[in-house]
Amino acid sequence: MGDQDLELSELEDDAAAPEAGTQPFDDAAAISDVPDLPRSGQDLEAVYDIPVQVSAVLGKSTMEVAQLLRLGRGAIVELDRKVGEAIDIYVNDRLVARGEVVVLEDRLGITMTEIIKTDRN
Repeated sequence: MGDQDLELSELEDDAAAPEAGTQPFDDAAAISDVPDLPRSGQDLEAVYDIPVQVSAVLGKSTMEVAQLLRLGRGAIVELDRKVGEAIDIYVNDRLVARGEVVVLEDRLGITMTEIIKTDRN
């Protein structure tokens, strides 16, 4: 082991000790100071019945109107995604996750594989 290598116990001790001049952040204390955050499932009951639109986008394609009008039954439209590539999942036109297409009996479904976190302005 080199001089720069640390044992796991040393890393844990370093992580537990705050830097000089700083105070450790307490999540529970910070959340309790905010009066509007829901604290349980019952606090969210008011929003349970609000409808949302969920869309799963397999891919996109750009074409001219003339090309679109020439499409007929059985036409194939090439998308910008490859087979097996993750699809985008939107809720109310906001990208919230990525996932994979699955087959459930005779229906298609989506398995979410990644949640997308965005900064809210």
